Parts: sequence; structure tokens; C-alpha cells
Amino acid sequence: QVQLVESGGGSVQAGGSLRLSCAASGNTANTYYMGWFRQAPGKEREGVASIVSYDSTSAVDYADYVKGRFTISRDNVKNTLYLQMNNLKPEDTAMYLCAAGPPSIYRRTLVALDFGNWGQGTQVTVSS
Repeated sequence: QVQLVESGGGSVQAGGSLRLSCAASGNTANTYYMGWFRQAPGKEREGVASIVSYDSTSAVDYADYVKGRFTISRDNVKNTLYLQMNNLKPEDTAMYLCAAGPPSIYRRTLVALDFGNWGQGTQVTVSS
């Protein structure tokens, strides 16, 4: 099992930036893929970005609505996942959740059902 704790959310004006962090603990050594999701009130959870790392290679994927604005990264020494969010828009307002895939599985995905471990989330609010 992997435990995940998000931080870094807050309130910003449109065009601003935030950097989310997700501290992971537990069986992180065999966790190859992790991701960020978001959920706004009354809406379904949607994928934002994911990263898969194995040995010295990694790959990232982004949802179309954040491409060019958000950057996902992972520091394996600090066991921390990041999401740098630039040029934020009001429609980015949501609870942002960190997620980790099952151990020893290599997968590129933005499907929530593919992730078995979830954090509690951190709120991001963007005003116009």
C-alpha cells in the first residue's frame, strides 16, 4: 500500500500559478505510475496528468485541457509527485487528488479505475 498526502492548493486569480505536491510513503519503490486527477462539485473525476517511471526512463501524459499549462514531475529521492500549474483558468477550479498505481505495473493511463491508491485532495480555486 502507498499513502499519499497532497498540499499546495489555494486560491489564485486567472493567469496565476500553483505548485501541488504529493508526499508518498509506504511501498513507493515498486510504484511505477502515478497521476493527478481533479473533481469539481457535481462533476465526474477526470484525469489531469500521469507519469510512469521505470529504471532511467519515464513518460508523461496530459489531458488536452491542461496541455501546455501543467507539468507533472516526480522526485524519487523525496518520494514526492508534483504538478506545476501555470496560466490557471476558472474552469481549473476543483479538488485535485494524487493517485498511485498498483505495485510493479507499468502503464500509461489517465483512467481513474487504473489507480488503486488515492490521497484526500487539495482544493484549487481560480477566480476570474
